[in-house]
Amino acid sequence: MKIIVIGGSGHIGTYLTPALVEAGHQVLNITRAQRQPYQPHGAWRWVETVTLDRAAAEASGEFAPKVRALNPDIVIDLICYLPESARQLIDALQGAVQHFLHCGTIWVHGPGIEPPITEEQPRKPFGEYGCRKAAIEADLLRAARLNGFPATILHPGHIVGPGWAPLNPAGHFNPKVFDDLAEGRELLLPNLGLETVHHVHAADVAQSFLCAIANRSTAIGESFHVVSPAAVTLYGYAHTVAGWFGREANLRFLPWDEWKTTVTPKEAAATWDHIAHSPNCSIRKAERLIGYRPRYRSMEAVREAVDWLRRPTA
Repeated sequence: MKIIVIGGSGHIGTYLTPALVEAGHQVLNITRAQRQPYQPHGAWRWVETVTLDRAAAEASGEFAPKVRALNPDIVIDLICYLPESARQLIDALQGAVQHFLHCGTIWVHGPGIEPPITEEQPRKPFGEYGCRKAAIEADLLRAARLNGFPATILHPGHIVGPGWAPLNPAGHFNPKVFDDLAEGRELLLPNLGLETVHHVHAADVAQSFLCAIANRSTAIGESFHVVSPAAVTLYGYAHTVAGWFGREANLRFLPWDEWKTTVTPKEAAATWDHIAHSPNCSIRKAERLIGYRPRYRSMEAVREAVDWLRRPTA
């Protein structure tokens, strides 16, 4: 199969693009710049790079026709954030591809009502990112069910892996939190630390795309959660990380309105986004229909990222 991966050298593409090559596919990576993947792999020598500025090409109406002109069998879009971007591809690729796979997000749900959240639960997204991704999902599923557009949507959680800082136990991305837990310093958590986060290793997200391609007949017209087997509470997350370093977590809890004054506005905004969602998603549908079997539990995935963060530098 000839497969185009849009944004194929980022978090997910670092694992997905080489895996597609190893599976025997011809792979083209559409990217805005010649960036290196987070992890080296010999398969990259067989990947054809197509340099294309998506934003500029979409503004001129050229992006989707250029994708179609490459004559792919399958298109995987890892970096679509606007409904109008998805609609351009739907219009251009209708009847021209065998499978179109979109990377969504568990943020399409908003706050959960009955965890673990299934794909069938009503969508009540909030925030610009979640609302836009929910609109993209709705457009793709409508096109699939009304017009036979071969769309599948994979919804990752908080993607982690070596090469970038993971979402931490305080609900933001400042890596100092991991240092504080490793050294036994006090860590402040909002409320009682019982809100949840739901990680997934980038390698498992990559696996989900391969599973969907291999199970095309049951994947088309569907969306799937692709997360670890279980979410974790901020409290449990902090205690687990401290235990890696032979420590007991030194935690103190503050009500949200007090806690948010102890961090930067950027960190407070990130934490609010995460605790207001408190995602806890089921993977039963992905297990049943496409054979998704995540290799990593949440804390196993995070540990790889933390080990990378704390490794000695030359």
